Amino acid sequence: MTRKKTDKKYKIKTHKATAKRFKLTGSGKLMRTKIGKGHLRRNTSKRTKRLLAEMIEVTSPSLKRRIRRLAPYLGKYKYNPPA
Repeated sequence: MTRKKTDKKYKIKTHKATAKRFKLTGSGKLMRTKIGKGHLRRNTSKRTKRLLAEMIEVTSPSLKRRIRRLAPYLGKYKYNPPA
């Protein structure tokens, strides 16, 4: 039995921690979560906690390149990722 010939490239594995921390918007902006949300939020004000919930755009070109390398399929599958 002969093998099928394909000229496809290899699939790259996604770095899961990166995929959880960053999101890609519809316009193509790369957004990141804020730091300081792990623990010890009992004593912080409601305003500070609300501000921590926001996401910030990644502006550094070098960081954008690194994130795209770690999570190449970040904005590709939004609702129904392949199994």
